[in-house]
Amino acid sequence: MATSTMVVAAGSCLGARVAAAAAPAPAPAVGLPGLRFAANSERERKRKPNILKLESQFVPAFNVSIRRRGQGLSTRGLRSAGVRSAASDPEQLRAAREDVKKLLAEKKCHPILIRLGWHDAGSYDKNIAEFPRRGGANGSLRFSPELGHGANAGLINAVKLLEPVKAKYAGITYADLFQLASATAIEELGGPKIPMRYGRVDTKSPEECAIEGNLPDAGPPNPADHLRKVFYRMGLNDREIVALSGAHTVGRSRPERSGWGKKETKYTTGANIGAPGGQSWTAEWLKFDNSYFRDIKAQSDEDLLVLPTDKVLAEDPEFKKFTDKYAEDQNAFFADYALAHAKLSELGSKFDPEEGIFIDQEAPPKKEPVVEKFVAAKYSSGDRQSELSDSMKAKMRAEYLAVGGSPDRPLGSNYFLNIIIVIAVLAVLASFATQS
Repeated sequence: MATSTMVVAAGSCLGARVAAAAAPAPAPAVGLPGLRFAANSERERKRKPNILKLESQFVPAFNVSIRRRGQGLSTRGLRSAGVRSAASDPEQLRAAREDVKKLLAEKKCHPILIRLGWHDAGSYDKNIAEFPRRGGANGSLRFSPELGHGANAGLINAVKLLEPVKAKYAGITYADLFQLASATAIEELGGPKIPMRYGRVDTKSPEECAIEGNLPDAGPPNPADHLRKVFYRMGLNDREIVALSGAHTVGRSRPERSGWGKKETKYTTGANIGAPGGQSWTAEWLKFDNSYFRDIKAQSDEDLLVLPTDKVLAEDPEFKKFTDKYAEDQNAFFADYALAHAKLSELGSKFDPEEGIFIDQEAPPKKEPVVEKFVAAKYSSGDRQSELSDSMKAKMRAEYLAVGGSPDRPLGSNYFLNIIIVIAVLAVLASFATQS
């Protein structure tokens, strides 16, 4: 039977210490059925003399190594992953979220963590199928080439804020951590609960970073066309563009990073706001609500920022109808924002397992295809073809062929009714013949 090996941190899900010789002899007994020590190569023994490998005869994906301590092997702290099929561990995701909440409360860093999740996902190009070349939420923003993009100025600080969390929870990916932090920041500021899915696979090297230029500019020549070009490329629509823009209700623009906004305003100085400075879109920029839409419509406060890409949301006819709706109805904004944010957070991602990981609830049930009821009367004439769905048309074709007819030459009256009439006539004729 095929065997496989896995490298595991020293620890004790087994709750014991396994005796071992000073040198890793080939395949010594472990005392557990189907498990044995694998023989390390000469190079491995020189580079990592205190690491022994375990291999399993029964579990193809088993891949464990144990660190030698003194005269024995410590199994304390061994992760109970067994066969690790998911990109992130659900329990570690839940624990990391609690640490992120503490970080947010201490540093007031909600806006930059929201932006981090957005910009990691916002490089997605729906026209490219290959992962990770298509961009999207894959953790590539932790690498210096992508952090060096002009639109990502300052996001190195967000990555640094999250590094202690990542170091503490090695069982989650950067891609998941960035999106977890972004969604948690929205929720902690009073925003909607976002139906997040986790299990994103990370990019592995800087060579897999997204190309520059996929994120929106603040002041393009034609803001409406620019927003549609950028967001349509991601597979998003006008409603989602406006809803997602509503996240500007939190945060500030710093001129030293983006070239936009004032150095400081009356809203961005004072205590309990994190690092002071910059110009905010709203007065209460550490509160998630619908005030952004009201403010970009009014444009009555010179200390509040309104970028060209903000202003156009209140001017373009298609954008404006959503802007007006959200300005009047915060519940409608929250509902649309939650769905748009969740969609954005999954753009370009590769999930392991494919259905993802849900840490707040069970995975949503898969919708079974709706089987349309067969109604033969709808087949009576060609002028009713527009009423039929594709599935009904396919069923119609099958029914016609089953009785030797042709769906390409429909009769002027109900085909099946004709058959019934013929049978009835034959029955009557047979009855007369019998009586005579």
